[in-house]
Amino acid sequence: MTAAGKPRLTLVAAMAAKRVIGIDNRLPWHLPEDLKHFKAVTLGKPVIMGRKTWDSIGRPLPGRRNIVVTRQTDWRADGAEAAHSLEEALVLAGAVEEVCLIGGAELYRQAIAGADCLCLTEIDGDYPGDAHFPEVSAELWREDSREAHVSAAGLAYAFVDYLRR
Repeated sequence: MTAAGKPRLTLVAAMAAKRVIGIDNRLPWHLPEDLKHFKAVTLGKPVIMGRKTWDSIGRPLPGRRNIVVTRQTDWRADGAEAAHSLEEALVLAGAVEEVCLIGGAELYRQAIAGADCLCLTEIDGDYPGDAHFPEVSAELWREDSREAHVSAAGLAYAFVDYLRR
């Protein structure tokens, strides 16, 4: 919980050069190490995602409350709770220590102003994309930790955590 008594809001994303996070509603890279990290970061916590992100995953993420933000008033899916705004999703998450917002681009844009932490996988590669993570301003965010790695396939990446200044 934050000092204000609300859950800590962490935006969790993987992005490549030019802040690319997706293309055609999918990830443009294959990085199993990031999927393992994503699971470790989000397991046991409520995850908030947009409906397109839900569609791209195709199923509820096990071990997490899945809250889906959608404009569709009649939207339903097994294993998910529907919310019709980011604010409603945060209320649905309830009194928990931390809530993870896992995409997509539109929700990241809406949420970054109220986020407490950014948990990013920065991928060293230039990929085409039609979805982008918002700009991470050095005036608002400070890097807290960075772990550099090279995948089994030879792709360089880093797990980077940012905290609000």
